Amino acid sequence: QVQLVESGGGLVQPGGSLRLSCAASGFTFSMYSMRWFRQAPGKPRELVAGISTTGGSTNYADPVKGRFTISRDNTKKTLYLQTNNLKPEDTAVYFCNAQPSDYWGKGTLVTVTS
Repeated sequence: QVQLVESGGGLVQPGGSLRLSCAASGFTFSMYSMRWFRQAPGKPRELVAGISTTGGSTNYADPVKGRFTISRDNTKKTLYLQTNNLKPEDTAVYFCNAQPSDYWGKGTLVTVTS
């Protein structure tokens, strides 16, 4: 069955870094474009970053440009999000999403606090 499993979240101080991972199974990962979303408490889910099937094209939401990097390893069927210079406003549950079938993982919590 289709599974997306996020990991790598945690508690970090402002200015710190985390590398999030999303392990995919049950579908042909290399044929799907992938996205990272996040949802902060009391706020709607928002798109953070997206990547094409080959990784040759990426896009980012304005609040994370220059700080976050999305990447993928199709041989490992894994999506990544390198998050640097984290800010308290980056606190959220981070989800990975596969398109076009709209598969979702259950998320990993990132908390940025001093």
